[in-house]
Amino acid sequence: MKINMREWKETLIKRETRAAIPVMTHPGIEAIGATIQEAVKQGEVQYQAIRSLAESYPSAASTMIMDLSVEAEAFGAQVKFAEHEIPTVADILLKDEAKIRALSLPKMEAGRLPQYVEAARKAAQAIDDRPVFAGCIGPFSLAGRLLGMTEIMTALLLDPEPVQLLLEKCTAFLTNYIQEFKNCGASGIFIAEPAAGMLSPDMCESFSSHYIRQLVSALQDDYFMIVLHNCGNTDPLLETMQNTGAAGLHFGNRCDIVKALDAIDDSILIMGNLDPVNVMKMASEEEVYTATRKLLEATRGHSNFVLSSGCDTPPGVPQANIDAFFRALKVFNG
Repeated sequence: MKINMREWKETLIKRETRAAIPVMTHPGIEAIGATIQEAVKQGEVQYQAIRSLAESYPSAASTMIMDLSVEAEAFGAQVKFAEHEIPTVADILLKDEAKIRALSLPKMEAGRLPQYVEAARKAAQAIDDRPVFAGCIGPFSLAGRLLGMTEIMTALLLDPEPVQLLLEKCTAFLTNYIQEFKNCGASGIFIAEPAAGMLSPDMCESFSSHYIRQLVSALQDDYFMIVLHNCGNTDPLLETMQNTGAAGLHFGNRCDIVKALDAIDDSILIMGNLDPVNVMKMASEEEVYTATRKLLEATRGHSNFVLSSGCDTPPGVPQANIDAFFRALKVFNG
């Protein structure tokens, strides 16, 4: 059954109690006794992890793993795998402008793309009491992985035209990829664009938000919701992020979340932003509870706030800490 995501969003905003959507897959991977490498290579394993979490915790939606290597790998980038760590791009694929111009868009059968679509399809079919959000990288962050972050930042200052061409190709590919998630039944997608946090507001508008806006225009509708995630330095970027048209914005723990809520239209869901490492993983159960309550109290006056982690929770988060997170939510909601 398709979920009307416009109505779902409005319900979250109008409800008297606070909702939570922590971005977490690793606890589910650990719960089913799998490894990260199995989860990022086998759609069935990732699906089982997502389903396990849906059965265990009252999240308002289910989310997929944030693996920001899968799209670059589809283009041909070399990826380094480890049993208990998220894959990383191992080397720069594009060495010069000629390679950018010769770059072809990947087919949807490339690399691990089919495994991620399969995980989303199975999760959307099995989890019928909440939306399932797929995940992908954003255009600027993908371009940075293909060209190299130092190289792309330099090119933006000296010769931005090849970067714009690369961004157009990345956006065209991501449009096709996200459409696959939409076709398979996912209710939305988290687009992770952390590299945009390195840009000034004007540069973010030109080299990130402009292309996110194209994705929103092509894909977001009543039954498919786009959430823009940026765990970088977002405080100066609030206006340009809002102007992408994404129905939800997800912020990392560097963000002043109250400032964001004050600045952004209250028709947009604002999600965040408990520190996934220093709080969710490293803090004690009591400290997680206290930090969660503090965040909830600080955002009490904003009905469009959704409690979340600031990014994908890392491997090794204690179950007791996740329990404390949800216990704090329950107590706050009364």
